[in-house]
Amino acid sequence: MNGTPFDLGGKVAIVTGGGRGLGLAISLGLAAAGADVVACGRKLEPCEEAASRIRSLGRRALAMSCHMGHSQEIEAVVARTLEEMGRIDIVINNAATNPAARPLIAGTPELFDKVYAVNVRGPLHLAGLAAAWMADHGGGAIVNVISVGAMRPGATIGLYCSSKAALQSLTRVMAQEWAPLGVRVNALAPGPVATDMVRAVEGTEFHRQMVEATSMKRIAPAEEIVGSVLYLVSDASTYTTGSTLVVDGGMNT
Repeated sequence: MNGTPFDLGGKVAIVTGGGRGLGLAISLGLAAAGADVVACGRKLEPCEEAASRIRSLGRRALAMSCHMGHSQEIEAVVARTLEEMGRIDIVINNAATNPAARPLIAGTPELFDKVYAVNVRGPLHLAGLAAAWMADHGGGAIVNVISVGAMRPGATIGLYCSSKAALQSLTRVMAQEWAPLGVRVNALAPGPVATDMVRAVEGTEFHRQMVEATSMKRIAPAEEIVGSVLYLVSDASTYTTGSTLVVDGGMNT
């Protein structure tokens, strides 16, 4: 165990969607705890800005463009991380897509494929590649960011919620299959967080309902979720795997 249970000194983390919103907060939080961080996302510029901020904290950083629906780009992230950082200890599968709200009857096969490619297939592929390396190098920790919507799906957001439920189910299977490899896998289920997705619906009835659904009657800043991530990836949670940590302000619906 490191100097303190939450010390990530010497660790290397990959954070998908690491340049904006919750991913950015997680990237900076991991760096503040001592980790070197690879921030990857669909758009490179925010990741480069995140990497600059990580370096200002005294940590190494890489910025990479990666669309989680494109397997070759995921493989490139893993290869470059190992080449330039030397190891992978932590993976945060945070990137996701949430298309405009619509009833299931208005969906299309193409939309289904897009959502599940980014929200399910991509995280599974990255986790599997990382776990294979971790198995031969002392283990590691993987966190799949889902949503309270995985457990409380709602009308018009069925594809998003069902994809997050699928990732939660896969998290439990990853944990079971990879525990003998020394790899812990958990899910993090945030409630309403002030990300671009949530800010886009400010002033709407949907936004009001999100606020009212929480016992705390507010939406959390992204930084408020970081402590839960640090718990799941650090030595503070060495006996925790296959679990879902819900951080939702006491949602009651």
